[in-house]
Amino acid sequence: MDLRDRLAEAAREHGVPGAAVAVWHDGELHEAATGVVNTATGVETTKDSVFQVGSTTKVWTAALVMQLVEDGLVELDQPVGEHLPDFAFGGVTVRQLLMHTAGFDGDVFEDTGRGDDCLDTFLEHLRTAGHVHEPGELFSYCNAGYCVLGALVARLRGGTWEQAMRERLLTPLGATHAALFGEEAVLFRASAGHVGPDAAVYPRWQMPRSNAPAGSTMCLAPRELVVFGRALAAGGLAPNGTRLLSEASVAAMLTPQIHVPGVGGALADRWGLGVELFGWGAFGHDGGTPGQSTFWRVVPESGFVIAMSGNGGSFFGLMDDVARPVIEEATGLTMPARPLPPQAPKPVDGAPYAGRYTGPQLGYEVAAAGDGLDVTLIPGPLMESMGSTRTTTRYVHLHGESFIAVEAEGGRHDVVTFVMRDGTAAYLHNGRAVARA
Repeated sequence: MDLRDRLAEAAREHGVPGAAVAVWHDGELHEAATGVVNTATGVETTKDSVFQVGSTTKVWTAALVMQLVEDGLVELDQPVGEHLPDFAFGGVTVRQLLMHTAGFDGDVFEDTGRGDDCLDTFLEHLRTAGHVHEPGELFSYCNAGYCVLGALVARLRGGTWEQAMRERLLTPLGATHAALFGEEAVLFRASAGHVGPDAAVYPRWQMPRSNAPAGSTMCLAPRELVVFGRALAAGGLAPNGTRLLSEASVAAMLTPQIHVPGVGGALADRWGLGVELFGWGAFGHDGGTPGQSTFWRVVPESGFVIAMSGNGGSFFGLMDDVARPVIEEATGLTMPARPLPPQAPKPVDGAPYAGRYTGPQLGYEVAAAGDGLDVTLIPGPLMESMGSTRTTTRYVHLHGESFIAVEAEGGRHDVVTFVMRDGTAAYLHNGRAVARA
């Protein structure tokens, strides 16, 4: 398995400044790295380099919550407000937060400072969060929900989320290349994010601590994700013999809890407790921060784990040219390709889908157009501050109530799915549910 040449070639092809990958296969760890962690400094990427792993952190936070359940400190179907009385949506259950069905605005990234009270302050800020759907009604990806879970861990453990992460997961796993703060990351060969067609270094490295449990700060070398994946595949038993979770807890995490509307989107079609469940035989979770991306898959039946991180360019290209062939060669499984627009799109009646859809952070206008739909993104203030503008994209019918963008962006064709009620679309869904106005 010549990972190094394969990774280097793919990174050059897809404009990725630096990347690292770790693979566990046939009882051996294979690692490779290429490029630089920062184009401004020219520091070489190595197998020890740490990357911001983004939302992959959510699985770690979910594991901390399951430890609370094991210790009898909380129940999965217990309203969160019984432990966090200052949480405005206190009737939402722990399970609903874990499975992204809580129903409030998930894209709240308020920076509440670096103090140990940042999560408590974040809970207060959520009093202004918008309502998306009724709790438990459907899946809608919710970053803020994992911040609430982080606050729950901190409150019930009597410390901070970071302390719980260190004491109950990172240290027992024997992780040596992990950082939860910027001042920890500088002790390693830490990657910087690169954005835009010229792969410019993203000017802000330290993300808000208030969003850490959802994925804003955690930095790992890919091998640490491999070790964590091996522990989950072994029913909660770490490779060093330390038990992190009971077999029952891991089984609950890996049991399908909710179906994600649509086919061929960026997310898995089923979700467990904090974990994406892929129909072809794997589980895992991807993650991203500005200019940094992580791919993580565990194939328990094959004893196989792969973790890969990159810092700009087309990370989807790395997934296609490195992760996919390695997975298929090692396991014999077929990892479905991302969907492409049909050459001859099926004509559809656009009337059930046409209209305006409005969420707390953005909106869409949908109009029937030729053989498909014109979907116009209306960014809210947060998205505008990140450079988003009003854009219209042509979508054609893909499958069921799903439509796919004719033009690719960032190496993939976006997919949207409409959730129907009485023959009319009630939500536009692309991982997040946006209700018809």
